[in-house]
Amino acid sequence: MLTTEQVMALIIFVCMFIFIIFDKIERQYVTLFAALLTIIVTFGICMRSSSAIMRALNIQHFNEVSFWFSKKGSESKMSGINWETIIFITGMMIMVEKMGKSGFFKWLCMKIAKLVKYKPISLMVSFMIMSFGLAMFIDSITVILFLAAVTVELAQLLKLDPVPMILSEIFCANLGGSATMCGDPPNIIIGTTLHYSFKDFIKNTGIIALMSLVAIVIYFLLVYRKELVNEQVTQEDIEAMPEAKEVINSQKDFLVSCVIFLLAVILLITHERTGVTVGFIGVFIAILTLITDLKDSLDVLKKIDYKTLLFFIGLFVVVSGLEETGLLKLLAKQIEVVSRGNTIVIVAIIIWVSGIASAVVDNIPFAATMIPVIHSLAVASGVDLAVLVWALALGTDVGGSATPIGASANVVGTSVAIKNGYIITWGKYCKTSIPATVIVMFISMGMIIIRYCL
Repeated sequence: MLTTEQVMALIIFVCMFIFIIFDKIERQYVTLFAALLTIIVTFGICMRSSSAIMRALNIQHFNEVSFWFSKKGSESKMSGINWETIIFITGMMIMVEKMGKSGFFKWLCMKIAKLVKYKPISLMVSFMIMSFGLAMFIDSITVILFLAAVTVELAQLLKLDPVPMILSEIFCANLGGSATMCGDPPNIIIGTTLHYSFKDFIKNTGIIALMSLVAIVIYFLLVYRKELVNEQVTQEDIEAMPEAKEVINSQKDFLVSCVIFLLAVILLITHERTGVTVGFIGVFIAILTLITDLKDSLDVLKKIDYKTLLFFIGLFVVVSGLEETGLLKLLAKQIEVVSRGNTIVIVAIIIWVSGIASAVVDNIPFAATMIPVIHSLAVASGVDLAVLVWALALGTDVGGSATPIGASANVVGTSVAIKNGYIITWGKYCKTSIPATVIVMFISMGMIIIRYCL
């Protein structure tokens, strides 16, 4: 029998999800209002616990050394707002905004397009690989925002249909995001909450993602083989293309952006050894980016996606309501009962439930909800937490690719296409993306079971 506070926490959570799915109200307002209800009704009226409110807000974490410097094996802090995630994403947003203004992404696309001589098949494969590679280090939303826009521009100049390329880029961005700790928001949340490093992800989900990429490139080429073979690019179209160097807006900003990006990659790769947290890296990269051009810093700060950051903050508070009331422990217990403690069954449940759920709802709130569940499940069943972490990361990241609303990158990519007159319906999107998702889910499940469970 559920207690009053558990019932209220569950009602608030379910209503929040329903409003997010129907997308009638901007999602940051939905999560912030749900967070306010959680604090007032669940923590205040039902639990009468000021300590639960403080744990949910998690402001005290800023004063702790572990927020800035951590040691391997240190105790995980799962309750409340994950400020490390918020600050890291903010820092990367600032860096990426500067890179975009300098012309970095457009330059990279034009450079690669010229290298493959603008051939449709080569263009599609190279842009898929580029999408995968960029999304390993930059938020997949940002990657698709720039890449889809450049793809449309290229397609219009070369008289090609950009839809196959955009759909394949979206899928590869989500797949690339699953390879590292900083690629997709779910992985950032998982890594910062459970203290898994960039190296941990690349050695585990990275290998699976790389093998899946080979299968996905072959799959998309087979699906769109007729369209790609029939499309022809004339010499006249090629000669009309701008040179890569012409799209660089500022040589100085371009070089500075490249250096800062490489520094961010180095810090992320080595943060397990140096002990600096991703929160520290986010602050450092943001400050470094802003001080390189103080005149432009205010404009860069205005371009930060504050709506996404507020969405995260509200979400974390609502999930803490489920955790504080013990609902997530009950869910973990149910999974243990159904699986009877069998590691293979638990992995299958986590990866497929995560994948299917993330195809229907945004994978960010689902991942945030499931982290305390897999932690409790690992404690209760004795299964290695790392195995469940990789299953959850791959399930949410890959499963989110199946539908146009499953991940934020999908929404952004299809929106860019529609804005430019290329309509991508649910049918057109799902026809190719659902089979691709199923393929990668089976590859992921098989590799996790073979590598960790047998």
